[in-house]
Amino acid sequence: MKKYILSCGLLLTVLATRAQDSVWMQHKRVANQPLFTVENPDYTASPFTGMTRKHWKDAALYLLSGAFSYIDSPDDPMQFPKQPGKSYPRNQGGVVTEKLEGLCRTLFVAAPLLKENPELIVHGIKVGDYYRKQLVKLITPGNDSYVKPRSSTTGPTQTLVEFGGLAVSLFTIPEVLWEPLTAEQKETLARTMISYGDGPTVGSNWKFFNIFVLSFFKDKGYTVNEKLLKEYIEKSLEHYRGDGWYNDAPAYDYYSMWAFQMYGTLWSKFFGDKYYPAYAKQFRANFSDLKGNYPYMFSRVGEMIMWGRSIAYRMGAIVPFPLMGLEKDAAVNYGWMRRIASGVLLQFLRNPSFLEDNIPAIGFYGAFEPAVQSYSCRGSVFWMAKAFLGLLVPGESDFWTATENEGAWQKELKKGQVYNKLQDSSHILITDYPNIGAAELRAWCHVKAVGAWEQFRSSENYNRLSYNSAFPWQADGPRGEVAMNYVFLNDKKEWEPARLFTYKKFENGIYYRDVEMETRKNIRLQLADMPLPNGILRVDKNSSDADAAVRLGHYALPAVKGAIKTTTRKVKGYTATIINNGVYQLAMVPLKGWTKAEAVAATGLHPVAQESTVINTAADFKASPKPDQAIYVTLLLWKKAGEAWTDNELLPVKKLTVSADAGTVTVILADKSVKQIKY
Repeated sequence: MKKYILSCGLLLTVLATRAQDSVWMQHKRVANQPLFTVENPDYTASPFTGMTRKHWKDAALYLLSGAFSYIDSPDDPMQFPKQPGKSYPRNQGGVVTEKLEGLCRTLFVAAPLLKENPELIVHGIKVGDYYRKQLVKLITPGNDSYVKPRSSTTGPTQTLVEFGGLAVSLFTIPEVLWEPLTAEQKETLARTMISYGDGPTVGSNWKFFNIFVLSFFKDKGYTVNEKLLKEYIEKSLEHYRGDGWYNDAPAYDYYSMWAFQMYGTLWSKFFGDKYYPAYAKQFRANFSDLKGNYPYMFSRVGEMIMWGRSIAYRMGAIVPFPLMGLEKDAAVNYGWMRRIASGVLLQFLRNPSFLEDNIPAIGFYGAFEPAVQSYSCRGSVFWMAKAFLGLLVPGESDFWTATENEGAWQKELKKGQVYNKLQDSSHILITDYPNIGAAELRAWCHVKAVGAWEQFRSSENYNRLSYNSAFPWQADGPRGEVAMNYVFLNDKKEWEPARLFTYKKFENGIYYRDVEMETRKNIRLQLADMPLPNGILRVDKNSSDADAAVRLGHYALPAVKGAIKTTTRKVKGYTATIINNGVYQLAMVPLKGWTKAEAVAATGLHPVAQESTVINTAADFKASPKPDQAIYVTLLLWKKAGEAWTDNELLPVKKLTVSADAGTVTVILADKSVKQIKY
């Protein structure tokens, strides 16, 4: 039993039982860390969050303190309780890798703190000494944390990933981690890490792990495979698609923006400027491109969208914002960048579900099994700590000194309007809704689930029609409960979600895609999404040549203030179904084709609360329908709770006209503007 006082001003009593030898034993905690608080907020420099660079350091120490609540002595591995479910380790064979992840990933939060205070002590443990001792254990045969050098027949493994991360920390604080090692320890660590860096990789962001390993040891005078190093650098640059986006082979998500951009920027700073200035220049040019669109992917109050496999890394998505502070760029609104970044930190640190047993759960807020990937262990979540690599940006940088502001949300994005930004090469559409201060996106998904070894690539992480900062995605249910997607009844009598989307065009404010059912390819839809100030107008065409039972879902609401209320309202002959959770209201108004809408309760499908509700509508698609019967039109609307709906808000469509061949649908909106959907 120990009593610790955190230097960030938080009192934490930790009652612990250690179970070092068995991953299946749960560490017991009588008292958990309290919620993070911004101590002595500075509302002059940061009028929206109160957070300055000092508070970022407090947040880093808060997370590090939770991790070190599992360390009773410098010999203890950085090993945490397993989260029940599909995460690893699933047997003793994964324990060494689990320990390696915990060690290397918590270093991302420790390294920036050690950079400024090499004598840092947490819970009575001298942090720098702890990590050095653990590095030595990695290279000591017979130790329970020992990592063998890669054999010539071993392919890319998780060890490569962690050594790549370790190399970033070695670059960050060589004076703490590297220089105090003996010559023999350096030689052994170099030989082990290089064996993985000078080897095969995965055709994605993984190449950066090889790059950082080889770069660090080249910088320290070791002989490395420079031909392979240059090959991986060039191939990483080939992933670039414009507008700040890299493709992560095959998907786009937050990670393919923030990770590629962070790796390229830090590699250039640590190594590239000295050894490969031409490559560094390319990475910097690519980094500069993100400022015109990436900030628009976050809500007005600084919330990130739940999207993609990387969501367990959460706040890691903000690291490009402080890294902008490495250079003076008159085109960057640094006060807005810090407002977004600090807002995202608070989005999670202030959520009572975020920590479980003093460390982040695998999920979005709390533990959420539908979003967990099998390659994650409990320590994996500390990949999010790369956000704190922003502390490497000097305190005098504009990122830290500019006055916090709301950027585009102050004047550019006006209430009563909707704003779209298409990313030309990636076909990602970013939409901002000033009426509720939310950001939304539509992105690529075209991955089969049947027989796939990475099921998450075709899951709800990617296959939603859109993703919104105000409405985290809900998992599909066995009874056809679906949120922001189509599901079809397949031959197994199971509800199969749409996942094989093909982007067509973005024209006149309308985003066009085709989609086909994976197991019944004769079930097809031509989709048209039209963002509106208070929601989305869907005008979709059934182009199937077989019958099918179909369901379409709105976003879902979690029950956060008691039971969710459901009401209906007639508006000019149409029926609006409305749900209200005390924070937001969602309304669905079927205009054509659909039979009815209904509020569907769900349990265990939402990342925010155990109970949730979604509005679904249903239809029976007919094979080769007549033109007028092929069109399905739906309004998916929202407002904040407590605001009354006007008739024009519930029915912003005044008239619909379908052409004789159903190739064109003309929409006259309540504001008298005319939109033509052309498939």
